[in-house]
Amino acid sequence: MKKLVFATNNPHKIDEIRHLLGSTYDICGLSDLGFTEDIPENQTTLEGNALEKARFVYRKFGLSCFADDTGLEIDALGSEPGVFSARYAGEEKSSLKNIEKVLSKMHDAEDRHARFRCVIALIADEKEHVFEGTVTGEILSSPVGDFGFGYDSIFKADGYDVSFAQMSLAEKSKISHRAKAIEKLKEFLRTGK
Repeated sequence: MKKLVFATNNPHKIDEIRHLLGSTYDICGLSDLGFTEDIPENQTTLEGNALEKARFVYRKFGLSCFADDTGLEIDALGSEPGVFSARYAGEEKSSLKNIEKVLSKMHDAEDRHARFRCVIALIADEKEHVFEGTVTGEILSSPVGDFGFGYDSIFKADGYDVSFAQMSLAEKSKISHRAKAIEKLKEFLRTGK
């Protein structure tokens, strides 16, 4: 089983990635390596942040690793929160406060179109690779559901009647932005293309 470091301390993301990649890979998070600090995310794009995190871990541990950065882009807010999704309402990265801020800014918005974008940066054998996944949908007027994390409770994907937070991990994993990016990563790990 090949070991891959996922450059995150977020247990929800680690569970989701393990589910998506299956048992072919031994996925460990940063806490498994004894590293619990936040990695800097100073770039202005999702791709830049993903690469910055992967490079940090690769330099520090010398292990094949991947990192992701994910953003919610809302048309009515000029693609905000985007690269600032995790800290939209402040540096404490409170999902509840982030959701409140989005809903407050969208109070009377008619256009509720949005997309989740996930960019994964992989560093293996000293080479960098980038994969992207997107899912489109809309922002609900209030949170619904008990599963998921982040903005899942206010995002409903196109073609579905429930929020991401109302879906099981298996259901969400079939359509999510992260699932689409991971599929590209899996294909690359399997074929080298």
